Amino acid sequence: MPDKITVLLVDDHALVRKGFRRMLEDDAVILVVGEASDGNDAVKLAIELKPKVTVMDCALPGISGIEATRQIRAKLPDAAILMLSMHSEDTLIRQALEAGARGYILKNAMDLDLVSAVKGVAAGKTVLDPQLVKPDALKGERDSGLTVRELEILQHIVAGKSNKEIATELKLSVNTVAVHRANIMDALGIHKTAELVVYAIRNGLVTLP
Repeated sequence: MPDKITVLLVDDHALVRKGFRRMLEDDAVILVVGEASDGNDAVKLAIELKPKVTVMDCALPGISGIEATRQIRAKLPDAAILMLSMHSEDTLIRQALEAGARGYILKNAMDLDLVSAVKGVAAGKTVLDPQLVKPDALKGERDSGLTVRELEILQHIVAGKSNKEIATELKLSVNTVAVHRANIMDALGIHKTAELVVYAIRNGLVTLP
């Protein structure tokens, strides 16, 4: 009998955790050993339970999934963490992998194969959602998330700067900045600056000083 792959489930929605638990425990070699609903609990339980794999939601109350991943890997360098996210922005994926996640999959994918992803990271592989691996020629297209310039402007918006201040800093016209701001909100489906700031911080799209 092979050793079980022990799993810690981290998601702030109990129903989501229940669904994932059922999906994983249908496989004979996977055993869910704990559940956490926020980033701080995730760090605490990961250190306490030392699961083989932590399935980590990216957007969590308290500290984000990316920060929780960073803290867990600092204490447990061999921890395998699989990041689940609703978002496919390149920046977010890069930040998750830089924080130490071994995989990144989209939780709203119709063909979400959580079992294979968990087995993959447990075996030491890097697992990326097939939808995220696009040919380079497509990288600039709208469906790949925000552009580098938009992320740069988003960083300034989160810092509380006006369009005029951003324009001066980046040597752009105020009108260009306004267009970028509108495009960012449109791409993310957000219509208020306050909501944009919260979204950007919660999803790790910006770096906080």
